[in-house]
Amino acid sequence: MAAPLLDVRGVTLQYKTKEHLVTATYRVDFQVFRSDRFVILGPSGCGKSTLLKAVGGYLDPVEGEMRLNGTTIRKPGPDRVMVFQEFDQLLPWKTVRENVEFALTASRRLSGKAAEEKAMQYIEKVNLGKFADSFPHMLSGGMKQRVAIARGMAMEPEILLMDEPFAALDALTRRRMQDELLQLWDDTHFTVLFVTHSIPEAVLVGNRILLLSPHPGQVKAELNSSGEDEAGAGGRKLSQRIQQMLFSEEPEEEVAADA
Repeated sequence: MAAPLLDVRGVTLQYKTKEHLVTATYRVDFQVFRSDRFVILGPSGCGKSTLLKAVGGYLDPVEGEMRLNGTTIRKPGPDRVMVFQEFDQLLPWKTVRENVEFALTASRRLSGKAAEEKAMQYIEKVNLGKFADSFPHMLSGGMKQRVAIARGMAMEPEILLMDEPFAALDALTRRRMQDELLQLWDDTHFTVLFVTHSIPEAVLVGNRILLLSPHPGQVKAELNSSGEDEAGAGGRKLSQRIQQMLFSEEPEEEVAADA
């Protein structure tokens, strides 16, 4: 079996507020392999976004270790790119093309004509070629998110980190963005680590789903998904089984790996 791209072992994460030291996750383990669409799913406050920030290199574990390509994660780097849910993650004074180009030039990945060509390649992939010279204030929320995804993918990172990227969209736009993300994955088979608290979104987007318990986040189960909300051996749909695992009072004793 291939070595994992991302290996998270026994990771406990904490952060300080004005009044408390908060334990966000407790001894979390998981592995992400190349071309995985790996979803971290759990209720609000379970530490899933904190976990993503740690993978991004913005927070050090107090216990355990995170390794990318066998190297311990100690700081941010261009091999990991984050896409947030906020629409205002673009530079408002730059056009769509300039926003994507800037990520390439600022990271010294590419410059000049090469950066412009790479930017346009990914802008076309998210179907925004006609808006390349538009400014962010001229775009809808869904279009801004497509620019953010194009910017992240243009960097061609080892892993794309997505923190509830569609949560602020209306239901129809959200579903269209989910479908577009899956089409992009079909085209390039990039590796994505995707955080959500939506069970239907996790089932649709992920090929592997990690379930975290309420605060502090601990692994309850890991499940495979075909992208369809299929019934398993017991006749229950995947979404129903996830619902029970996340919100039942009984702790989950073993990792479930059936589809």
